[in-house]
Amino acid sequence: MALTLLSDDFQHNAGIPARHTCDGDNMSPSLSWSNAPPGTRSFALIIDDPDAPDPAAPTVRWVHWVLYNIPPDASHLAAGIRESALPPGTEAGLNDWKNTRYGGPCPPIGRHRYVHTLYALDTALPDLHHPTRSRLVRAMQGHVLEQTVLVGTYQRGRRR
Repeated sequence: MALTLLSDDFQHNAGIPARHTCDGDNMSPSLSWSNAPPGTRSFALIIDDPDAPDPAAPTVRWVHWVLYNIPPDASHLAAGIRESALPPGTEAGLNDWKNTRYGGPCPPIGRHRYVHTLYALDTALPDLHHPTRSRLVRAMQGHVLEQTVLVGTYQRGRRR
């Protein structure tokens, strides 16, 4: 069976509830995974928005959360998990707000896709000192055993 990533908070290609966005509590969604390939020594998670700033003319891939060295025996992250409660050994990278916390969807215009990509790696990575998404992707090269994607969408309501 293939590596799978699910959320109790939204279905693949469906809407992300407002509580996980800047319009709500800005708390991370619950995530759980299964069927890690043999030889998995760690996981990495990147949540980003390929539709920023405008889905009609995207120019950047806005990064919402970067985690790596999630231990191989971990299988979930609770909704709203704080950095101090992440599985032991998990390291956080920088998002595009230049911090290591989850930053929820907050699209300026239109319905955006939020891509949650989980990577199963054949190694634990060295301490990368809060890497950006691109730096983590480079560090993972040659170590990805399998990856899976969960996509949620969000569009802000009318603002007064």
